[in-house]
Amino acid sequence: MLYDNKLLYFCLVLRIILYMAQNVLFQIDIEKIIQNKSSGSTKKIPKFLISWLKKLVKQDEINDALKYIGEDTGVDAMVKLVNYFNLTIKFKGEENIPDSGNYVFASNHPLGGMDGICLSAVLGQRYQKKIKYLVNDLLFFLKPLQPIFVPINKLGPQAKASAILVNEAFASDNQIITFPAGLCSRKNKGKICDPEWKKAFIVKAVEYQRDIIPIYFEGRNSNLFYRIANIRKWLGIKINIEMLWLPGEVFKQKNASFTIHFGKPIPWQTFDKSKAPDQWAENIKSIVYQMGKKL
Repeated sequence: MLYDNKLLYFCLVLRIILYMAQNVLFQIDIEKIIQNKSSGSTKKIPKFLISWLKKLVKQDEINDALKYIGEDTGVDAMVKLVNYFNLTIKFKGEENIPDSGNYVFASNHPLGGMDGICLSAVLGQRYQKKIKYLVNDLLFFLKPLQPIFVPINKLGPQAKASAILVNEAFASDNQIITFPAGLCSRKNKGKICDPEWKKAFIVKAVEYQRDIIPIYFEGRNSNLFYRIANIRKWLGIKINIEMLWLPGEVFKQKNASFTIHFGKPIPWQTFDKSKAPDQWAENIKSIVYQMGKKL
């Protein structure tokens, strides 16, 4: 019963975040959202839990950032966020970024938020805002970022529409940015690393003849984030509840300095039938982490 209540609260938080995202240009009021969007037992959530939710998802901080973004969208919104967080971005291997051509930029995903902001801003400015980001379909509800987001949905009635949007992005003259792991890095046996990289970016790179540029993004979340993730695994809970702490991780990185390493483009012809696409995906992941070991 206790687990059922926790699951109910978690599902409610997801509903809140989704509603917030749909109304991202407005100010967020979690208490009002609960009152307007919930019914039955969920309306009986105690005040202390609502206050905890506000702090957990950083309601006040998010509202401040939304004010700063204003009416800007796409790459402009990402650049504004870099300025808002007062980030310093350094580059290694910048000479490996081509001036022309269409590529797939495949990166590790250490942060789950700030790395996406930085890459969008950097590559968006480099390529005159012509970028497309492959993201979880839930993130597509972030209206200011819809111009650069391509939602990925492999299940349900939206799967076919999602596949069409992905193909259109790869067929366009936009640069494709992707985190092939799909989830941000976790800590396992003292090592911070992405989970398995999915093969889709390899398959599409070959299909649309795009070379792949590997990226290693230096960064890590707090020990608290990794501790929660490991406790969740130990308890056998499949829902990634640690994701609720990601807004806090983002705001902890204010005034941070990040270094982005760009590897040499890997020709799409490399990915032949000598290996299966999922093996090639892990091969690129290994290349990315080898770049990190050279620091």
